[in-house]
Amino acid sequence: MNPVYHQAKFINSAPQLSDAPKDEGLEIAFAGRSNAGKSSAINTLTRQKSLARISKTPGRTQLLNFFEIEAGKRFVDLPGYGYAKVPLSVRKQWGKMIEDYLIKREALCGIVLVMDVRHPLTEFDWQMIGWCGESSIPLHILLTKMDKINYGAAKNTLLKVEAELNTVDFPLSLQLFSAVKKIGIDEVHQVLDNWFKK
Repeated sequence: MNPVYHQAKFINSAPQLSDAPKDEGLEIAFAGRSNAGKSSAINTLTRQKSLARISKTPGRTQLLNFFEIEAGKRFVDLPGYGYAKVPLSVRKQWGKMIEDYLIKREALCGIVLVMDVRHPLTEFDWQMIGWCGESSIPLHILLTKMDKINYGAAKNTLLKVEAELNTVDFPLSLQLFSAVKKIGIDEVHQVLDNWFKK
């Protein structure tokens, strides 16, 4: 386990890309549907309880949230996407913000796509996978909340998702993850280490 992740600190929340930190160094973005467990994953990977805000109400991450891991290396928590109770106008705004970030951000070196293991490969997930393919951005998928179902069912979902992603013709990786039971942390750190070495 790389102890550098435990030193992570919040930099700022940007309502738009122009408010983001200077576009230099390397950034890994965490994307996913609202309530998929993005904030919990970030907190677990940095071993901090409240670095990224966790809310019982999905759709609370409405800004681009930047965290410094060490000099020139950052995590970015993208707005959660697709939560029905958020007004359509707000959802469109988030979509535009995410799109701007993905297209224009030079520092972006990889995306961690977080999916609830009980509801994988939503329309948003496929959009993100397609975008990573077109842009040649490395992608790592976390099937989170595996503590909510038994291991056999989680493993079956992993194999099904793997099979569906066989149609995708660019390199990606995926794994099971549980913030509650601390399963899969070392595996993610290894991926992040490789991306940050670029």
